[in-house]
Amino acid sequence: MSEETPALRRDAEHNRQRTLAAAREVFAARGLQATLNDVAHHAGLGVGTVYRRFPNKEALAEAVYAGKLDDIRAAAQAAQTAQDAYQALSAFIEHALEQAATDRGLRELMRRGAGESELIERAREGIAESCGRLIDRAKQQGTLRADITVGDIAPIVSMIDSVMDLPSSGAAQPWRRYLALILDGLKAGLRKPPQP
Repeated sequence: MSEETPALRRDAEHNRQRTLAAAREVFAARGLQATLNDVAHHAGLGVGTVYRRFPNKEALAEAVYAGKLDDIRAAAQAAQTAQDAYQALSAFIEHALEQAATDRGLRELMRRGAGESELIERAREGIAESCGRLIDRAKQQGTLRADITVGDIAPIVSMIDSVMDLPSSGAAQPWRRYLALILDGLKAGLRKPPQP
């Protein structure tokens, strides 16, 4: 029995890796509406095997995306060192959207509110805090409209998300054009903000 234990552990780890690989593909293509059954089928595993490793879809989504969101959070923190805060904010938003452009599940997590795991929520909070600091600095530098707040970032991301699936003509990705238009609209001194 003890001789089989390492083989069983290897088999369990192999199934875990198959599940994670399948989840990455399924969530990227279909988003977080996909079920554990969908992932198990894609992995060629029984549903019970997947449930033994991941008790629910939230646990699987955390295993797939916590690292990606943490990388995006680290990029937001790194942007703090840039001299031009507006350029750093613009570059960060484009970088984050680039990460999500081919991954529907990541896009959904980026715009979601409450209800995530603690790890994912912590990463999202870190991203928001870093964006808030960049926004404050860009306003102080006079390069960002005074009425922009960190609360505007999630709707901007949602707007770009809505055009990410538009067909592209050639190498150009339409979402990049619309992001550039939105970011230009955030610059200070271009137009008066709308009156409430």
